[in-house]
Amino acid sequence: MWMAQEVIRRKRDSQVLGEADIRRFVAGIADASLSDAQVAAFAMAVLLKGMTLAERIVFTAAMRDSGEVLHWALPGPVVDKHSTGGVGDCVSLVLAPLLAACGCYVPMISGRGLGHTGGTLDKLESIPGYDCYPSTQRLREVVQEVGCAIVGATASLAPADKRLYAIRDVTATVESVDLITASILAKKLAAGLQVLVMDVKTGNGAFMESASAARELAQSIVEVANGAEVRTCALVTDMGQPLARSAGNALEVAEAVALLKGQVRSERLWQVVLAVAEQALLLAGLAPDLAAARAQLLHAWRSGEALQRFARMVVALGGPADLCQRPQHYLPEAPIRFAVWAQASGHVTAIDTRNVGLAVVALGGGRQQPDDALDLAVGFSDLALPGDAVGEQRPLGWVHAATQARAEEAANALRAAYRLGPEPVVPEVLIHEHIH
Repeated sequence: MWMAQEVIRRKRDSQVLGEADIRRFVAGIADASLSDAQVAAFAMAVLLKGMTLAERIVFTAAMRDSGEVLHWALPGPVVDKHSTGGVGDCVSLVLAPLLAACGCYVPMISGRGLGHTGGTLDKLESIPGYDCYPSTQRLREVVQEVGCAIVGATASLAPADKRLYAIRDVTATVESVDLITASILAKKLAAGLQVLVMDVKTGNGAFMESASAARELAQSIVEVANGAEVRTCALVTDMGQPLARSAGNALEVAEAVALLKGQVRSERLWQVVLAVAEQALLLAGLAPDLAAARAQLLHAWRSGEALQRFARMVVALGGPADLCQRPQHYLPEAPIRFAVWAQASGHVTAIDTRNVGLAVVALGGGRQQPDDALDLAVGFSDLALPGDAVGEQRPLGWVHAATQARAEEAANALRAAYRLGPEPVVPEVLIHEHIH
């Protein structure tokens, strides 16, 4: 007779679990035949004792198979990316249409903000009418017609992960690399991908602050995804400063639209987009080398094809047809807006990026409780980045807030997050490592 407590005991005692036990346990998470206590005990056992690579692959596949798994019959490769999150990370908004313009099909299953980091779905919800949760049939239609669709995971995709994550969140087991790997990949693999590029952030604005922790997670995801027959690589990239010059939902959409229109406000944001996209085209077999991939991407960008794909995606999912022509007409604007000036002139030498993200949360742009309603208009824009000179002619950035009191608090938090020096500094290396 199969008993869940025996599976928990064996993992507690560092034994390797067989495929049948893992799959049955995951099925019990999904159908609620296992109690929260049993799921929590299993999560703690995995956190403390770990899993082998073979266990990790089976566990991730079982999480994927706990719900609907999409299958595609398209004339090009099915491709996606995933970022571990950061501040000003609006890469997805630019990347999906850019890859679609190069012949990829991108069913991008995205998430909401977590902690101090922004979420792609929250950003997209600042676009009036945009449907983040279309039916599976509509998702298929949009991907086939447009080439990309950025949406949220429905309840039918990897339901075991939703329950397990909620239990991990309140039982101090979030940090398990085994469980993080499965959580990230379950939804991605359920989307029927052939190619995945991971962007694992490191630095003071990342969840994996140390380079070694970021490398461990990147290696785990690459090994497990490839073991599940999805061609995967990872980049470890810098999150020691905001990636864009904006931080906040509608403000980042505006910056992403500007970038698609040819206006590069943050060179580092653009370079991460290109680096991830190059790897995707290589893995998908759409480019023979990095130089050819870069040439394709720049052509899709300069020709306006990537912008058109984004505009078509917005319309197909219920948004306005002329968003890209008139973003200021549609995106919400905060009533209080003013420049935040440094207390002295100098060059930006460092930014406490995590605290910039927390300031956006305090403004109402992120959640302090899971069911918090967001103010999609608030945040910061035109942020100074390391190497920039600030002073009488250049502020640290602009604050966008609902009230004067919140604006003043956020302005003070932004000043406190910046370090200035007399001389310009060379920004941190952007791409730390490629993992294949």
